[in-house]
Amino acid sequence: MPDRFELTIPTVDGNLGHVLEAGDILFVLGPNGSGKSTLITKLFNSHVTSAKRISAHRQTWFASNTLDLTPRGREQLENNIRSQDQQEYARWRHEYAAERAGAAIYDLIDADTMLARNIADLVRDGELKAAQDEAGVPSPIQTVNELLRLSNLPIAISVEKQQKIVASRSGSPAYSVAELSDGERNAFLIASDVLTAEPGTLLLIDEPERHLHRSIISPLLSLLFENRTDCAFVVSTHEVMLPVDNPGARTLLVRSCKYEHSHPQSWTADLVPSDAPIDDEIRRDILGARKKIIFVEGAAGNSLDVPLYSLLFPQVSVIPKASCRDVEHAVRGLRESEEMHWLYVWGIVDNDRRSTLELVRLRNLGVHSLSHFSVESIYYHPEMIRRVAARQAGVTGDKPDALYKQATRDAIQEFRKQRDHLVLDVVERLVRQRIFAQLPAKSDIHAKDSVEVNVNVAEMRTTEARAFDALIADGNLDCLLKHYSPRKSGALARIAKGVGLSKSKYVSAVRKLLQEDDDARAYCRGFFGELANEIDSVRS
Repeated sequence: MPDRFELTIPTVDGNLGHVLEAGDILFVLGPNGSGKSTLITKLFNSHVTSAKRISAHRQTWFASNTLDLTPRGREQLENNIRSQDQQEYARWRHEYAAERAGAAIYDLIDADTMLARNIADLVRDGELKAAQDEAGVPSPIQTVNELLRLSNLPIAISVEKQQKIVASRSGSPAYSVAELSDGERNAFLIASDVLTAEPGTLLLIDEPERHLHRSIISPLLSLLFENRTDCAFVVSTHEVMLPVDNPGARTLLVRSCKYEHSHPQSWTADLVPSDAPIDDEIRRDILGARKKIIFVEGAAGNSLDVPLYSLLFPQVSVIPKASCRDVEHAVRGLRESEEMHWLYVWGIVDNDRRSTLELVRLRNLGVHSLSHFSVESIYYHPEMIRRVAARQAGVTGDKPDALYKQATRDAIQEFRKQRDHLVLDVVERLVRQRIFAQLPAKSDIHAKDSVEVNVNVAEMRTTEARAFDALIADGNLDCLLKHYSPRKSGALARIAKGVGLSKSKYVSAVRKLLQEDDDARAYCRGFFGELANEIDSVRS
């Protein structure tokens, strides 16, 4: 399969060319009737042997929740679907609707079965270490469930006897996937189609938001992009915020399509750089429903903030911004804009030992601060360590208390090693705060010949060092995480290792914990003061 796709789009000004490589994303954005689906059909026909079309126009019910297809029948169905998707009427008529849903079930179960066979073969061959490593890879169904949960859909898919595929919601008894809501089924089908695609596929997704709220489809797409960096994506959508949520993507703004009889000839379209603002006219055409939004610090794609806040505040769109200043600017701008009255907007920033006056100022703007130094302080909070250790002990056979004590003891030891660096880092922040607090007012400048700003750095350094040493002596990891940068302490890797995990697997374990444990979620929401109550008080 190729990993490079050359797209050619006829426009009124000539051909517009764009190259997509594996991992690249192109959003096709425009109002109804602008020719987006027609363009998707053209792009499919140009790459028919290596493209896969996924349409939200699909029938959103299942003829059966069992594996009715044979391998030969599945291959024939694929040929028939590809033939139909090449036709001009594919832009408005979706043939083999029920069969496509059945094919998604077949492909998902087949991928799951192949993984199980590979593990069994390795065991039979005596390759126990390789079998253990293979078993550590999430199965396609496990990945689908994780992505659905992270996308604010609390459903879990599983396979029962006779290859029946069933669902459960928030731990409820299993029921047929035919009973899922339209949105749940559509999310399940999109995720299944993407995750089971061959590497090097050009995935053409047409209007994925058709049956799904942005608070679901946005994180779902972003997570699918992360999981399939071996494929290229073209996503046709009305939802202007989808490109905004994926700032590394390019956007093609489509305004109209010229036809000769019923045959498309050219498009009025512009390729917008990933960092360019979206056309206001297009924005007005496609924005509509009320939304709740939280702007947070963190880079898109690899942010610790976004997945955590998406779990703690479901049904809210979580949008990363580069810095506190950017979060403040976004919240202030939207709250002060009369045109955006339908938005409910908040911000979350790290505490970073900000002054009380600064925290109050941000709070008055609608920007909330963590109770702890940074988002890492939540992932690695003693209560999260305790809960992860309890789960990990069930796997390793160790005693939970022993894992917890090892992790926290090692963390405090790492904090101790970085004492001078951490203390000076805080003193630097405090000195700057004190200097800014003493900046002269206009009247002082006019009335005086000189202005002095005096900060006793030595005293501040001594006071901070004593406070740090007291926390170390008390073994108070909670307060260390509250007052000092865990990222600079070196403690994070030691905590993860203490419970028998790598840092990445520890982070995944915390997210899984928050997915499944209501008490853990409630505990973490307490780190945000009144924000949770404010969000819950606003009807979606």
